[in-house]
Amino acid sequence: MGFLAVLLKYLVEMAVLAAIAGLGIFFGIRLRKNKDAKLAAEQPAETTEE
Repeated sequence: MGFLAVLLKYLVEMAVLAAIAGLGIFFGIRLRKNKDAKLAAEQPAETTEE
């Protein structure tokens, strides 16, 4: 019974850490996209004259 309790504890801990990492990746991508959109809006539109 002790082995299963320790195994369950580590599985729960791994799931929590994976969730934190997933949230970090999600918010990092979201913040980067917002920053890129803001920078693109500040720059004048480039026209290609050929």
